[in-house]
Formats: sequence, structure tokens, C-alpha cells
Amino acid sequence: MQDKAWRAGMIQFLKFNAVGLLNTFIDFAVFTLLHSLGMLNTPAQIISYSAGTANSFVWNKKVTFKGRDRGGDGGFDRMQLVRFMVLNLLVLGISVLLIHLLTDRLGVQVLMAKVLVTFITVIINFFGSRKWVF
Repeated sequence: MQDKAWRAGMIQFLKFNAVGLLNTFIDFAVFTLLHSLGMLNTPAQIISYSAGTANSFVWNKKVTFKGRDRGGDGGFDRMQLVRFMVLNLLVLGISVLLIHLLTDRLGVQVLMAKVLVTFITVIINFFGSRKWVF
């Protein structure tokens, strides 16, 4: 029984990461574009992360966590969206802080910092989504 639950959790994590690859592509593409146009790191990160987050909500609700609808009737759950937004604002804050620390304090190149921060925030976001949002 534990093996089956572990396997289901692993499949869900893989789905989350598949959706996350698309979100990350959107995030990185928007960030890179804005950064190349001269936008500062923090506003570029906020805008790019927001674009990836909008995509994330739709696909994680429909693919990764389908069947776990907290609304009960299969319809739109406003509180689920609120929890999703709160979680992602928290993760956004963590990502902005870490990118700032890595680039401004430690001298890490900005796109490398973005990659490192993404690894950390994926884990936080998955467990927050699984345990609290969906």
C-alpha cells in the first residue's frame, strides 16, 4: 500500500515537473527578453515569474492535481486560486531575494543565479501545491 502511494506521489511529481518545464520556459523566455531590453532584475523576475505562474495554475489544476478538487462540485474554487496566489507570491519573494543575494552579493551571473534559484523554488512550490493548494 505504501509502495502504491509512493508511486502515485512520484507520478504526480513528474507531472508537476513536466508542467513546470513549460512554466520555466515561459518564465526564462520572458525574463531573458526583458533583461536583454535593459529591465532591472527584480521587475523582470516579477513579470516573468507571473507569466509562468498563470500557465502553472491552469495546467496543474487540469493535469497534475486533477481529481483533488477542493471545491467539491468540479467547478471553479476561488479559495484554491487564493491559496495558489499566496504560495506563488511567497515563492516569488524567495526567488527575488535569492537572485539578489546570488548576483549582487556573490557575483553569480544572472542567468546562472536564475537556474539555481529555480531548483530551490520548484521543490517549495510542489510541496506547497500538493499539501495546501490542490
